[in-house]
Order: sequence, then C-alpha cells, then structure tokens
Amino acid sequence: MAPTTTGPAPMGRFTRTTAPPAPALAPPAVIPPALEIWAPDPPTWGQRLIPKEVRSAMADLGLWQEPRPLKPSVHLVQVIEVLTRYGWCQSFDFSPTGRMCIRGAQTFLESTGHVTTIDRGKAVNYLQSQLARQGVNMRFWEWNDLSHNNFRGVEAMISAASDLARKNGD
Repeated sequence: MAPTTTGPAPMGRFTRTTAPPAPALAPPAVIPPALEIWAPDPPTWGQRLIPKEVRSAMADLGLWQEPRPLKPSVHLVQVIEVLTRYGWCQSFDFSPTGRMCIRGAQTFLESTGHVTTIDRGKAVNYLQSQLARQGVNMRFWEWNDLSHNNFRGVEAMISAASDLARKNGD
C-alpha cells in the first residue's frame, strides 16, 4: 500500500507511513446458540424435586430436555462463565451470598447435569497439571484460597487448563 499524506500543517507537510486503522468490526446481529451465555440457571425447586428416573422418562417423551454433559475443555470454560455470572469467592464452595469457588462451580455444574463425574475428574487433573506447570504443589481448591489470588489469576489458570485439555483432545 502506498503511503498516504496528511493535509497541510502549520509548519509544512507530514508523511504518514502507516495505513489508516481498519474500521472496528460490528458484533454479529444474531449470536449463535453455541456462544450464548454458558452459565446455566440454577435448577428450580420443582426441578430438584423430580427424581432422575422421572426426568429421564419425561425426556424420552420430549417433555423435558436434560442438559448435555460437556467434555473437560468445554467444562472448564463453563466454570469460568459460572464464576463470572454468580461471582467468585474464597474459603467456601458456596458463599452465603451465592458466590462460588472453582470446586463449587464444578459441583454446581455436575449437579445440574452439565458434566459427568468422570469428565469432572479429568478437568480436575488438567487444573492440577496446570498448577504443576506453574510450580505450584497444592490442590487447586487450596490454591484458590490463597490470599494473593484474584479472579483474573484464577480465570487465567482455568483458561490455560482448558487449553491444555483441548490440545489433548478432551
């Protein structure tokens, strides 16, 4: 691209050697369902009272839609979304105000059917592996409670663990 010049300035002309900035991209008009808010709503009291066998029968009849369990890499992204939506805390799995720690968010997602016990265990292994890569030798929920941690650091660690899981096909 040929350099462009600016108009006359009080002391002469200046040559611009870089291209003008590209216009900002507008957000899509319709957000694809896969990118909608991933943090699920908590189950209602009615949903909590319905036994799993009844929910399964209702799902077979098309009257109920069970959540689809996610693989570990996507589950970890969903953990970040839950912590963003409901708030992150330390020292509690679930705080009195409804905030959650990493383990609390995972428990919430497992209780609502968004992750299986096996895939949650795999996600925990990726969290532990990421901490080990950072030179941390403690369990992830103990690391979550360290006084110098903040949500940005927790989010970065979970995101890196999710990337590691994705690279391994999980």
